[in-house]
Amino acid sequence: MRGLVRSISVLLVLGAFAVGSPSRGRLDAAPPEAGKQVARAFLHPRDTTQKFGYYLYLPTDYVAGTEKSWPLLLFLHGMGERGEQLSLIKRHGPPALVERDPKYPFIVVSPQCPDGQMWNSDTLSWLLDEIESDFAVDKKRIYVTGLSMGGFGTWSLGASTPKRFAAIAPICGGGRPEWADQLKQVPIWAFHGDQDTAVLLHESQRMVDAIQAAGGNAKLTIYPGVGHDSWTQTYADPKFYEWLLSHEQK
Repeated sequence: MRGLVRSISVLLVLGAFAVGSPSRGRLDAAPPEAGKQVARAFLHPRDTTQKFGYYLYLPTDYVAGTEKSWPLLLFLHGMGERGEQLSLIKRHGPPALVERDPKYPFIVVSPQCPDGQMWNSDTLSWLLDEIESDFAVDKKRIYVTGLSMGGFGTWSLGASTPKRFAAIAPICGGGRPEWADQLKQVPIWAFHGDQDTAVLLHESQRMVDAIQAAGGNAKLTIYPGVGHDSWTQTYADPKFYEWLLSHEQK
C-alpha cells in the first residue's frame, strides 16, 4: 500500500505545477437551475479528443445577473470513483449531500477523473477558470476539498495555485513537505483516521508538521479508531463548512 501512496504522489507532482494557457472548449449543457445538481462536460485543455464530466450545483438562492456572488467548493473524489460513470461521484461528500439538502450554501463543482489517471492541477485550474467566467463566483471564497486520491489532489492543487484558495481541506491524503512554502499562505484543515491502512496517518501528519514549521496555518483532526473512511463524519459536520466560510482570500 505504501507503493500506492508513492505512485499517487509521483503522478500528482508531475501534474501539480504544469503551466499552460489552454483555449476554451466547453461541451457544457444549459446552465443548471438553482438548487439542482446537473451533469455537464468539458474538453481537456490540451487534448480535445478527451471529454471529462463533472457535476455542477448552484445554491437555491442563486440568481444570475445580479451583484451578488457565491462561494465555490471544488470537490475531488477518490480512486474508486474514476471512469465515465458520472453518478459514481454521488457516493460521498458534497455531491451526495446536495442531493439530500438543496440548501447547500456553495456553488459545488465535482469533476470526474478518467480511468487510470490522477488529479491534474492544470486541468482543474482550467475548469475553475471556466466556472468563474460563466457563473457569479465569489473569487475571495473559493475552496477545495477531497478524499483519498482527492486528498492528494487537494494538497497538490493548493500548492500549485495557493493564491486562488481561501482555504483547503484534504481528507486522508498526502503530498510533498517541500510544498510547505507555498501552502503556508493557505488556511488548511486536514483529516485522517488513526487506523487508516490505505493511506497512513503519517501522510497527513508530515504535511501539517512541515507547514506549521514554515509558519503556516494548518491543523489536523485525527479520528481515533477510524480507518480509511474519515470523510463521512467530516462532511457531515456543520462546523466544517462554518470553518471554510470563515476564510476569505486576502
